[in-house]
Amino acid sequence: MRTWLKEARQKFGKTMKQIADAAGISECYYCQIETGARNASVPVAKKIAEVLELPWEKFFEEEK
Repeated sequence: MRTWLKEARQKFGKTMKQIADAAGISECYYCQIETGARNASVPVAKKIAEVLELPWEKFFEEEK
C-alpha cells in the first residue's frame, strides 16, 4: 500500500476516479498503483504527481 499516495489524494478530497481521469489513466490502473499491486511508468508517475502536486520521483523510492 502506498499510504503516502492515498493521503495525498485524500488531502485534495478526490476519489481514485477523479485522479485517474485527471492523469489520463483508468481508475483500475490508478487503484493498482495506489495499493502497490502495480508500479507506475515514469510518464504515468509524472502525470499523477502533477495532479497531486508531488515530486514524481517519490513513486520510485523504497517503501520503508
